[in-house]
Amino acid sequence: MFKLHQLDHVAITVADLARSTRWYCNVLGFEHRYPGRWEGVPVMLGLGPTLIALFPAQGPDLPWIPEKNIRIAHFALKADRPNFLLAQAELAAQGIKATFQDHDISHSIYFHDPDGHQLEITTYELE
Repeated sequence: MFKLHQLDHVAITVADLARSTRWYCNVLGFEHRYPGRWEGVPVMLGLGPTLIALFPAQGPDLPWIPEKNIRIAHFALKADRPNFLLAQAELAAQGIKATFQDHDISHSIYFHDPDGHQLEITTYELE
């Protein structure tokens, strides 16, 4: 059986590439990777080894984006306990409502980006 190393990227469609790029960079600390490539689509954003590929919900047909709608169930970003607590405070300070959930083995907060995609920040460090 082959081994996979990690999640490479999540591809999501967004209503406004520039707005979502700013939001992911300013709110969550992602950095714009490979600017100027592929005529601007997708916009690749990175946070350490984690990548998000932003595609326009409206625009050119791309074979790897079969549906042109704004939809993803959610994706989770992992943090240690101190950063999990800090994320809650910083999101609240920016007026972003987050809901806490105890999953027994982990704690998570759930919130939404400007297009309504649900994001999760989770920690397995419970104390």
